[in-house]
Amino acid sequence: MKTTASTLTKFTLGILIAGSIAACNQNKTADKPASSTAATTVDSKETIVYINSDSLLSKYDYAKDMNKRLEDKGKSSQSDLQAKGQAFQRQVAEYQKNAATMPADQRQTQEQLLQRKQQELQGYQQNATAEFQQSQATENTKLYDKISDFTKSYAKEKGYKLVLTFSKANPTVLYGDASLDVTADVVKKLNDAYAKDKK
Repeated sequence: MKTTASTLTKFTLGILIAGSIAACNQNKTADKPASSTAATTVDSKETIVYINSDSLLSKYDYAKDMNKRLEDKGKSSQSDLQAKGQAFQRQVAEYQKNAATMPADQRQTQEQLLQRKQQELQGYQQNATAEFQQSQATENTKLYDKISDFTKSYAKEKGYKLVLTFSKANPTVLYGDASLDVTADVVKKLNDAYAKDKK
């Protein structure tokens, strides 16, 4: 009973707050002359922009280099794991070939050894995967921080109040007028800054 009353109270409070906000917004727009409303629309058009993160990540040289580093690390780890796996498979094949002629105690010792090596290989694989995921997370954090820090100074320089991001994978912005898209300018400036850092 208490839960229902609490939920009802929260729901009623939510409706009251929403109603108050709507009433305040109606009063504000009613008080403003038509010309100031038009000016606000123009101002908001100039102060809110968006960046297409799909384009940014495909054209930003730092992101390209980061992806190449991660890809190389992944391939190296994969080939190392593959080599260890093949070596283990050779040992298993050798054991299977000779098992019939081995005494029981030697066969048991060899099986325990192979079981231990299989567990080591599985542990190695898990560690390699965890290490790669950690590297990926670290690299993504660095990339995010670089873009975020740049965007703050870029927005300040241009007088933008809000910079949104757009991505097909995560479409938080469903539509944005092309005049609000500052991706090309951001990519150019990020690449210029990264080129200076590399020198």
